[in-house]
Amino acid sequence: MGNILFEQVTLQFPGTEKPAVNQVTCEIQSGELVVILGPSGCGKTTLLKMVNRLYEPTVGRIQVAGQNIQALRSTTLRQRMGYVIQQSGLFPHMTVAANVAVVPKLLKWPQSKIQARVDELLDLVKLPPLDYRDRYPAQLSGGQQQRVGIARALAGNPDYLLMDEPFGAIDAITRSALQTEILRLQQQLHKTILFVSHDVDEALRLGDRIIVMNAGRIVQFDTPFKLLTQPADPFVHQLLGADNMVRQLGLLPVNAAMLPLPNHDPVVDTPSIEVGTTLKDALSLILKTGAPELCVVKAGHPVGQLTLEHIRACAVEANR
Repeated sequence: MGNILFEQVTLQFPGTEKPAVNQVTCEIQSGELVVILGPSGCGKTTLLKMVNRLYEPTVGRIQVAGQNIQALRSTTLRQRMGYVIQQSGLFPHMTVAANVAVVPKLLKWPQSKIQARVDELLDLVKLPPLDYRDRYPAQLSGGQQQRVGIARALAGNPDYLLMDEPFGAIDAITRSALQTEILRLQQQLHKTILFVSHDVDEALRLGDRIIVMNAGRIVQFDTPFKLLTQPADPFVHQLLGADNMVRQLGLLPVNAAMLPLPNHDPVVDTPSIEVGTTLKDALSLILKTGAPELCVVKAGHPVGQLTLEHIRACAVEANR
């Protein structure tokens, strides 16, 4: 019941010639992580901010869990939604614990429950409470501040998480680590997440599905694999680099190309790879080891085999 539904949503700011968001209709499913991707000025952040009524649509309506958000008080709506922005938005004069506790205090939780929730969330984002609870934002790295920002957004146990380019101002290594954390948290929490990004690789890595926007409109809304292999138009093709086979290999699982186990005994010391691994990782392992084939395993048991030729053929097929 955590769906977000946009119905012919348009927003045109006063004094502008064209809408910032133009006739957007789509539905985000409960528990889905959807990335809104596009160039600067395409309307992706504007669309996100309409979900928690920071902006109001000129035309159309937005529903969450079947309710028109216009029928809800903005404060009530926002209590159901965690919000994470690029610079973390932490209050500099408040400790980490106090920052995370902002929403639970507004909800008038008892102090014991607040403290337990703060410690639970700091553990969840891998900031041990004893080490970080009493620190101030200035004493944290950029990546640590973003982890606190994520913990704060989750503090009231919201149904929805809105993330506006949360890792855009962070170095590449930290950014990759935080992306991994988001994927880990989503596996545990199953929130409905809208995640704005201008980074194609980030979108492909994180999104269950991706909304590609251009000039205020949705150009295509699909899975990463479909966007790469079946782009709707030249804009999507160019934006995602749909000719990039390495990207495609990073999305295809090993079982998309593996063959049944051979009748003969496997080559001695054949390297093994897990069935859920990507073909990109399989290719790297073949090139690193020089092995003629890989043994594909599931929970330690052989289930198939893979060769360099199988990987190549799968990539060519996906690119047709």
